[in-house]
Amino acid sequence: MQLVVARIGRAHGIKGEVTVEVRTDEPELRLAPGAVLATDPASAGPLTIETGRVHSGRLLLRFEGVSDRTGAEALRNTLLIAEIDPDELPEGEDEYYDHQLIDLDVITADGTQVGRITEISHLPTQDLFIVERPDGSEVLIPFVEEIVSEIDLEEQRAVITPPPGLIDDRAEIASSRDES
Repeated sequence: MQLVVARIGRAHGIKGEVTVEVRTDEPELRLAPGAVLATDPASAGPLTIETGRVHSGRLLLRFEGVSDRTGAEALRNTLLIAEIDPDELPEGEDEYYDHQLIDLDVITADGTQVGRITEISHLPTQDLFIVERPDGSEVLIPFVEEIVSEIDLEEQRAVITPPPGLIDDRAEIASSRDES
């Protein structure tokens, strides 16, 4: 099974280094020197990590065969993909791989259908579920314990207890303001 572990950002300096948006809880394992990663688009890879370092809180990588800024810029927005054992599960009880969460139904604690998780956005402070509603619109749900009360992989659902205004329709919010 394949797991997206990072997205290449802009070039850093003139010697082929790139910034990397990390999408794994194990960057020291998955993004270590010597690691060979598939890419999306596939034509950009596979890439072998030559060096890695942290600079001003950002991970910088250099790949074998990429020795200048032009080569580094050509890799911008490329996804780095690691091959993982399908039976391998995250170590923590409340940790999940993106592929385990994508397509889960999202419901509220009282059973109201909210939608389906279509994507996970990894931000520096927290992850967000991007949930497609039945009408095709999207809602962003922070993946934090206070809001996501349960992940049930067997039932293929995420149960949420959203604060007021998080998933309410704009029309409902506007009408409730008009009433006050």
